[in-house]
Amino acid sequence: MPDLDRPVLDLNHAIIYVDSPERSARFYAQLLGLQAVEASPAFALFVFASGFKLGLWSRHTVEPAATPVGGSELAFAVDSDAEVDRLHAQWQRDGLAIIQPPLTMDFGYTYTAQDPDGHRLRVYCLHLE
Repeated sequence: MPDLDRPVLDLNHAIIYVDSPERSARFYAQLLGLQAVEASPAFALFVFASGFKLGLWSRHTVEPAATPVGGSELAFAVDSDAEVDRLHAQWQRDGLAIIQPPLTMDFGYTYTAQDPDGHRLRVYCLHLE
């Protein structure tokens, strides 16, 4: 049960640690069709129309130092199974590493790729029952 005396926190920003923010910014600009609003050798930032922000921070400069604790996953919701298939074909043509081909899971139709640093990129169409 939530503590009603605490303010509700609004998640509006995610940061993933990457080997080269410049390389990763080029990758994500191509993938997302969006330019970084900030870019330096140590950090790049994308801002989406929703206001959500994705930061790419150099794993070599972040303080305190990043430690490997497992993979991360960025998820992209789409409106149809056909859009899942269309993006899967596009990402294959673009040379992304597909680590899970399209399939139906308990939450919907999905596939998973990886970015240059091994972060998972999941595209899915939610199936509500």
